[in-house]
Amino acid sequence: MRKQMVYFLLLPDTLLIDLAGPADAFLFANRYQQEMRFELRFISPLEQIICSTGLQLSPLLPLPRQVEADAIIVLPGLVGMDFPYQEEHEQICIRWLRQHVKTTNRLVCICSGALLAAHAGLLAGHAATTHHDHCRELAQIDSSIRVEENRLYVQHDNISTSAGVTAGIDLALQLISELAGPLAATAVARNMVVYMRRAGSDPQLSPWLMHRNHIHPIVHKVQEAIIQQPDYAWSLPLLATIACTSTRHLTRLFKSHAQISVQDYISSLRLSLASKLLTQTNWPIEQVAQAAGFGSARQFRRVWRTAYAEPPGEHR
Repeated sequence: MRKQMVYFLLLPDTLLIDLAGPADAFLFANRYQQEMRFELRFISPLEQIICSTGLQLSPLLPLPRQVEADAIIVLPGLVGMDFPYQEEHEQICIRWLRQHVKTTNRLVCICSGALLAAHAGLLAGHAATTHHDHCRELAQIDSSIRVEENRLYVQHDNISTSAGVTAGIDLALQLISELAGPLAATAVARNMVVYMRRAGSDPQLSPWLMHRNHIHPIVHKVQEAIIQQPDYAWSLPLLATIACTSTRHLTRLFKSHAQISVQDYISSLRLSLASKLLTQTNWPIEQVAQAAGFGSARQFRRVWRTAYAEPPGEHR
């Protein structure tokens, strides 16, 4: 099992949901997969802080003298203040970020955490977003930052920035999907009772996350069953039984709310799983097809051609 260090850098007036939402998402991810274990550390130049709700958080770990080359560094947002960052502990954080955040680290800025990163010069030349109340201020800090407004989150190189409040959970789910796999991220989302989604303008949406930005409980229930076992021999009558409705009604609901047919949805997940197996194993095509839920290698190749220009062997 690989270990992934995650450092949360905390200052007074840290917005508690910016901290607790992503932190819980990473910890839940440890329950649902065995490939990666997220190790969380809560660091600060202060031994204790009072967060946005008035809750005292202590004891906090001191700023480490060294961080792992692949560590994730999370900057939650602050609330109830302007952001000149003139206090001594704020300046200490800025200097620490400049010294320790390398291009190999993943920098995660939630809400106004992007402003702290901008003051440290870490967002220079990058596309980024933040809470809509702070987009103009972010652009004023560094004119080289391409501020993208009305975005749930933005990922550019190893830097991720998000809008405020619950958007931090969406960003954490995406990172979990990238590092521990989409099945783990989906399980975390289900446990946290949030919907798996990405910003509508993000390119190349993962099939595991697409077609989930709706609120119909029956369609979500069917999608969750398929995602848990994409290789299962799903039939429309069986899925209709899970949904407690007729096959005809389920077909209509799926098309209306998920904007895709049931069969096409299943095929998209199986193709995504097959793609992962092709690149991460040396299995023959017949074994990949079977593991991804296709009836035969011939069927797999036929469906594959609908989505990929190159044959499976070249994709590998």
